[in-house]
Amino acid sequence: MNIITNEKIIKRNTTIGRYATLVALLILIGGMYITFAFPEDPQYVTIAFAALLVGFLLSQFGIYFGNRWGRHPRVDERLTTALKGMNKDYTLYHYTTPVSHLLVGPAGVWILEPYYQRGTITYEKGRWRQRGGGLLLSYLKIFAQEGLGRPDIEIDADTQTLQKHLTNLLGADNVPPIKAVLVFTDDRADLQVEDTPHPALKAHALKEFLRKTAKSDPLPTPDYKRVMDVLPQE
Repeated sequence: MNIITNEKIIKRNTTIGRYATLVALLILIGGMYITFAFPEDPQYVTIAFAALLVGFLLSQFGIYFGNRWGRHPRVDERLTTALKGMNKDYTLYHYTTPVSHLLVGPAGVWILEPYYQRGTITYEKGRWRQRGGGLLLSYLKIFAQEGLGRPDIEIDADTQTLQKHLTNLLGADNVPPIKAVLVFTDDRADLQVEDTPHPALKAHALKEFLRKTAKSDPLPTPDYKRVMDVLPQE
């Protein structure tokens, strides 16, 4: 399997996350100091509240970047590991196309949407939910981990973006079907999902899923080669 990664983006965003977290910490400390130093002064109370709010928001920004680019193994590293052993007909793109993670090969054109949330993940009545985990998970969701969000909306947006990009490069008639899969990279995630609009599975099951897809519904070689030819080569 060929792997093409934009190392410059990873380095830049790692730095952004690190400094955002540091500045957020300093602002929060400053806000707490003002709160205790001037407890009865309305002017300073307002300043302290603003500092705590800005510090919290900036810390969430730092967490967002840190979770994606500052921790090892990073998301791209986890996906690469999960797909280790795929044959040379596949190319895995990290941060080099309009979508963050893209796999192209005999199984088709696949957007890989990674999620590192733990707990029980369910899909019911068209809605994704994250439950369980007790107080620790509740704490993480507020202070150290993003919520699950709306995977369906994210996938639709990424699919449209990639569709438009490939249409501009290849023409509408030459763009093969674009598929997407939700990949949960934390083994502690308990997936209880049925009838989802897109496949949802754990990272360790991704390779076998794609191999089965390549056998049951393969994309012709000229079609995936055509896509590879217009995407970054390095």
